[in-house]
Amino acid sequence: MLFNTINFAFFLPLVFCLYWFVFQGNLRRQNILLLGASYFFYACWDWRFLFLLIFSTLLDYYTGLKMEKSSHQKGRRFWFLLSVIINLGFLGVFKYYDFFALSFADCMAQWGIQVSPWTLNLILPVGISFYTFHGLSYVIDIYKRKISAEENFTDYAVFVSFFPLLVAGPIERATHLLPQIKSPRFFDSGLATNGLKQIAWGLFKKVVIADACAVIANDAFAHAADGDSATLLFGAIMFSFQIYGDFSGYSDIALGTAKLFGIRLLKNFSFPYFSRDIAEFWRRWHISLSSWFRDYVYFPLGGSQGGRAMSIRNTFVIFLLSGFWHGANWTFIFWGLLNACFFLPLLLRGRNRQNMEIVAAQSTLPTVKEILQMSATFALVTLAWIFFRAPSLSEAFGYIGQMISSGVWTRPVFFSWSLIVLLGCLITVEFVGRKSEFGLDGVLQLTPKPLRYMMYYAIAVLLFLYSGEEQQFIYFQF
Repeated sequence: MLFNTINFAFFLPLVFCLYWFVFQGNLRRQNILLLGASYFFYACWDWRFLFLLIFSTLLDYYTGLKMEKSSHQKGRRFWFLLSVIINLGFLGVFKYYDFFALSFADCMAQWGIQVSPWTLNLILPVGISFYTFHGLSYVIDIYKRKISAEENFTDYAVFVSFFPLLVAGPIERATHLLPQIKSPRFFDSGLATNGLKQIAWGLFKKVVIADACAVIANDAFAHAADGDSATLLFGAIMFSFQIYGDFSGYSDIALGTAKLFGIRLLKNFSFPYFSRDIAEFWRRWHISLSSWFRDYVYFPLGGSQGGRAMSIRNTFVIFLLSGFWHGANWTFIFWGLLNACFFLPLLLRGRNRQNMEIVAAQSTLPTVKEILQMSATFALVTLAWIFFRAPSLSEAFGYIGQMISSGVWTRPVFFSWSLIVLLGCLITVEFVGRKSEFGLDGVLQLTPKPLRYMMYYAIAVLLFLYSGEEQQFIYFQF
């Protein structure tokens, strides 16, 4: 079930009404409802993989309890490794087995040895990377004695499978979400209203911006071999806005939906395209994944405590793992490597933490220097996105080569003034509201009530005009 469908438009109000008007005051029944709704939500995609989600949940729940009750470190380590190996094993089989098998065959072919690899051709279970990382963070925290094992299975299962975050995050932590699941929740009209606004803004970014940009980006990448420079450059920029509108839009809908049930999820985006360098971009893009790798990989490897060489090594490990997490393709690995190379000069000069506050935090407009910094960062990010989007490395390099060599002063073939105006509205709202939780919220706080209602009406009209064929969210494939 997708957020941008009629089915979800019926599903969400039904669960909301049962949650607050039938089960309010009974935490146990509320959580059972959320669990049942979450499993139904997931089963609507493919009911067969629901059993994999339930097995993963039972595995981490059981091994967590066994670690908690083990009196010896050897026993704790056994149950910890069992959980990690099985979780990563499932992820490896479904997501990476065919990639490694085919890559091995290609490698052997370079030496004149023909290998016919046995491939599985399995459907990738939607959201497997996300709920696997939920479970891994839970068992790692128990093993490190940062948290205690959760004894209530329903509460733990809701933590893993809460439907707003189940298929594309944010990647939650037990220390943040489980206490909310276990605490009584009472209806907060202010929080619910704020959630509805965030859902509306997320739908705008997905349906109006991302899906419109996707048409141009798809055409540009499909005809890259004979495209002119302006068209290919425009297509790459459109993909930058497509993936931002698509993924940050999903995150806004997820966070807004959770607020309807009295739950606050981790913030996953913080206006990344206003970043002044790559380091700041990665602090603001897919925050839950970046912080997951930081806490569970970068710091255990030694972080930056072992000198510059260790810091460089660990940085490249993190970016390569981040790329590989996104998909079983050399394009994602190269995308991670390229971002590491962009990050390296800042690290070597000790300037990777120089822009910690949002741009123009103490003023209304950015300086000329900040505008140039944001433009340069966006250009680097857009260049890297070409590798993320292209089906193969050869096609990515071909796209860039054609973009550079075919002349840049012609009008883009797929140019759209209406889309440019909409992107201008998106950028304006996001920049004006950059100091708030989400862009629309910041703008509404500065807007008189009559103008506020006009904005609500405009968003509703645009959603109606741009709604059509249902477009799956990009990050569902990860």
